[in-house]
Amino acid sequence: MRTLFALVLAGVWPAAWAQTPATNPMPDGSRDMYVGLGAVSAPRYQGAAQRRVTALPLLQVEWSNGVFISGMSAGMHLSTNPVLEYGPLVALQPRRSQSGSDSEWVGAPMAGFVGESVPPLSTTDPKTGPIRPSAVQPAEPSAQKRGGNRLGGTDAIGARLQGGAFFHYYLTPSLRITNNLLAGSGRDRHGATWTVGMQHVARTIAPHHTVLLSADLTLVNGSYNRSYFGVTEAESLRSGNDAYAPGGGLKDVAVAARWNWALSPSWMLGSAVRAARLQGDARRSPLVERPNNFTVSTGLAYRF
Repeated sequence: MRTLFALVLAGVWPAAWAQTPATNPMPDGSRDMYVGLGAVSAPRYQGAAQRRVTALPLLQVEWSNGVFISGMSAGMHLSTNPVLEYGPLVALQPRRSQSGSDSEWVGAPMAGFVGESVPPLSTTDPKTGPIRPSAVQPAEPSAQKRGGNRLGGTDAIGARLQGGAFFHYYLTPSLRITNNLLAGSGRDRHGATWTVGMQHVARTIAPHHTVLLSADLTLVNGSYNRSYFGVTEAESLRSGNDAYAPGGGLKDVAVAARWNWALSPSWMLGSAVRAARLQGDARRSPLVERPNNFTVSTGLAYRF
C-alpha cells in the first residue's frame, strides 16, 4: 500500500505546494484521518525578509470513494489506473494584508503618503500668500518605511477559493511526477498557477521513520504576478515602492523534505522544510526583500 500521509500545515503552505495524497485503497465506506496541531516558521509573505512563527492546525483525510482533504486543499481521485492519479482540486488562497498575514495590520496607515503627516488644510508663502492644499507637495516616503514593511501602503488581497485539477504519473512505485493546476487567485480572481514537481513518495530510513523528498517549479500568469508582486501607481504613491507591472512566467523553484515519525499506531510526528527561490519577474519585484525563502514546520497528529 502506498504511503498516504505527507502531513500538511493548513493555512501556511500555498495550495500549489501541498502534497496531494497518493491513492490509498480502502474498504468501501471507510476513511483514514489525521488531526493535530503544529507550528511553522515562514516569511511574512513571498519574498519577505522578516519571519513569523505561527501555531496552525493539521488535517488530512481520505475516504474510500477517493475524496480527500489535505490542509487547505481538497479533491477527488478519479483514476483506477495504479500508475495514474488525476481529478478535480479546490484550494483556499489565504488573504494577504499589509502585514502579510490573514488579518489587518494594526495601525496601518490610511490613504495618503506613508510615513508623512497629513498636509495642512492650507499653508502660506511669505510672498504670494495662502497656498491651496492641492499645491502642497508631500515629501518622499522615508527609506526606513520602505525597507521596514514593503507591503505598507499596498492594497489587501482577499482570500480566494481556487479551482483546478491534479495529474500525477508514477515512474516507479515510489517516484511520481506531480502536476497541480489552479485558477481563481489574485485581486481580480484571474490568477493561475501550474506547479510541476518530482516526488519521492516515501522512503523508510529506520523503523517507524519515513522521509518524503520533492522538487518543483511553479509557473504563473500575469494576473497572479501583478496581484502578489506588482505595484500600482496608487500603491507606489502610498508605499514609496516603484510602480511595477510584472508579466507571467516562472515564479519559483523549490526543494522540500518531510519526515514522519510514527510514535504509535495512532500518533505521528511530522516535520518539513522547504527552500524556494523566486525567479523572473517575481524576483525583480520591489516588494521582494529576499529571493530565497525557507519554511520550517513541525506538528503532532492523531490518527482516527
